[in-house]
Amino acid sequence: MAKAKSSHTKPYRVRESTRAKHVSIKVSHLGEVEVVIPQGFDRRKIPEILERRKDWIAKTTQRIAAERQLMAVKTPEPAQKLPSHLELRSIAQTWSVKYYQGGGNQLIANVSGTNQLAVHASLDQPQACYRVLRHWLMRKAEAELLPWLQQVSQEMNLPYHQAAVRGQKTIWASCSGKKNISLNYKLLFLPSYLVRYVFIHELCHTVHLNHSVQFWNLVAEKEPDYRLYDSELNKGWCYIPEWVERSID
Repeated sequence: MAKAKSSHTKPYRVRESTRAKHVSIKVSHLGEVEVVIPQGFDRRKIPEILERRKDWIAKTTQRIAAERQLMAVKTPEPAQKLPSHLELRSIAQTWSVKYYQGGGNQLIANVSGTNQLAVHASLDQPQACYRVLRHWLMRKAEAELLPWLQQVSQEMNLPYHQAAVRGQKTIWASCSGKKNISLNYKLLFLPSYLVRYVFIHELCHTVHLNHSVQFWNLVAEKEPDYRLYDSELNKGWCYIPEWVERSID
């Protein structure tokens, strides 16, 4: 993914998509701007497009910042402090986390009791602890989300080929032309009804690999309240703890 910046806007990323038919602008839950372009699009036109949409970008960035601030007031967890718990709303589990100084290259998270996690890492290096937690969350998502997706697939009679868990930056999930579904491990933090909707949305892409009228008709058939869930999902990043995004592998 290319990085760029304009004199008229904040820094932005450019992502070329084989599925995109038009240029679209996305603002992540952290206020990061991403420009999605079709293959072969003239990138020299991007600054002009951003200039035309600068008011929308500014308003959207301000709204997202306000939403994150509101969520932080409800569930405070200072960004610089190691998290004491993991609230996995999708599976109705809250895990307490305790930290132990790791020796040498010891970087590991072990289940030490009922919904208790013991993290062994260099406590003077928060990023090391974050990496351990993220890797544990990936394994947890594989164990919990993949069987759940299979269950919904059978229920909806919408088969897929393969499924995997990743840590996408700006999307909750994706479906390829080969009917392979990729789930974001951060879905663990969302309410269960939103996760189920994400599953249904991606499973419908196994039939229609676009957002055509036919696609949305299929989504409506499988989930009549999809408009409500789709709208709430746009704000779903507020459920993700700050440290999850700030940490890097």
